[in-house]
Amino acid sequence: MQTPSTPAPLKRTMKARHLVMLSLGGVIGTGLFFNTGYIISTTGAAGTLLAYLIGALVVWLVMQCLGELSVAMPETGAFHVYANRYLGPATGYTVAWLYWLTWTVALGSSFTAAGFCMQYWFPQIPVWIWCLVFCVLIFVLNVVSTRFFAESEFWFSLLKVFTIVLFLILGVAAMTGLLPMHDGTPAPGLHNITSQGWFPHGGLPILMTMVAVNFAFSGTELIGIAAGETESPHKVIPIAIRTTVVRLIIFFIGTVFVLAALIPMQQAGVEKSPFVLVFEKVGIPYAAGFFNLVILTAILSAANSGLYASGRMLWSLANQNTLPQCFARVTKRGVPLTALSVSMLGGILALASSVIAPDTVFVALSAISGFAVVAVWLSICASHYVFRRRHLQQGKSLSDLRYRAPWYPVVPVLGFILCLVACAGLAFDPDQRIALWCGIPFVALCYLAYFITRKLSRANVTQPQEQ
Repeated sequence: MQTPSTPAPLKRTMKARHLVMLSLGGVIGTGLFFNTGYIISTTGAAGTLLAYLIGALVVWLVMQCLGELSVAMPETGAFHVYANRYLGPATGYTVAWLYWLTWTVALGSSFTAAGFCMQYWFPQIPVWIWCLVFCVLIFVLNVVSTRFFAESEFWFSLLKVFTIVLFLILGVAAMTGLLPMHDGTPAPGLHNITSQGWFPHGGLPILMTMVAVNFAFSGTELIGIAAGETESPHKVIPIAIRTTVVRLIIFFIGTVFVLAALIPMQQAGVEKSPFVLVFEKVGIPYAAGFFNLVILTAILSAANSGLYASGRMLWSLANQNTLPQCFARVTKRGVPLTALSVSMLGGILALASSVIAPDTVFVALSAISGFAVVAVWLSICASHYVFRRRHLQQGKSLSDLRYRAPWYPVVPVLGFILCLVACAGLAFDPDQRIALWCGIPFVALCYLAYFITRKLSRANVTQPQEQ
């Protein structure tokens, strides 16, 4: 290992296919496979579709901003580096901890969801035991090497993409009657989408669930995190952004449409994946068990990406001298072992939550993680707005930028506003309001910690001079 005074750089071992699948792997996970059931039960079918369409727009706006920033400055832990440069060092420090919180808490919800999956086959075994098993598995996948992690995540994500495509084909067949329903009922068609009215609880639930939707889309920004470990980032990142966003919109909107059509809103929830509910209704032998297995793999893939992201964020903080240098140490294979170990605290959080009240705590964990990622998206939009202004003020040409977000300043401003509205929506949902109670004090604590640590570091620098 490197000495504390000379932290080793991470290695650029990821290729384009790794980067695209890493982003897809981070997104297609707990949010889509479990949170969608919660959103359908809260907003109804049409409301869920509208919420996901708005979420897709937000993702596109944020990714355009991130694309321009990460191609111009490809760095590991990119978000807080950009915020540090363009919004101030205290904000950069806070953004880094928020993104760490995003994925560390998401680890908790992912392991809990994986435990729910295992109870489909082993209902007598407590969820917390499965959480412990999966904690160990994901940690091992991350500590071997970055290349091994990227390769395992590539195949995890490929399986998820195949599953979504298969689900869309079989789901449409069930909707139209080509596949019979298990209980002999007629094909639902669009009945479940329209039976309760377009918005059975009004428009407010759509606002309330926007953070849950954004949590489902979280992971796209992993492209920015991995930029510092990617070969030829100026070529790879634009391709990864374009392909990821297009595939996500197709997969998410198509999948949500099929789920909403096949599941009445009264039957949706989080204790069982809506995907499994669908195939319990469809007359295909063992289909529900097969999809439960695939969903389990998908959730573990998202946890795999989450531990990678949270570990790299701690490494980046230490590399910027805002955390002890032990977090910047890497193994001979380029893995930040200490940072990964501390980030696995999210797995321990899952153990506690799964013992107390898995279904209730799952929604709360998802909301906290969603709040944190939306706050990070806010910083990406704001950083891009300031970056472009400074670029032009310095007399530089737009042609100098290898990747440019379109329609500046509309894209960063609209992205910022929509993210802010999503955070405000949490205040109206008692199940998710805990995200504000935890998130806002956490932000305040981060700013306070930054100023305290900066003051202490200045005192340590000046003290030898005084002696």
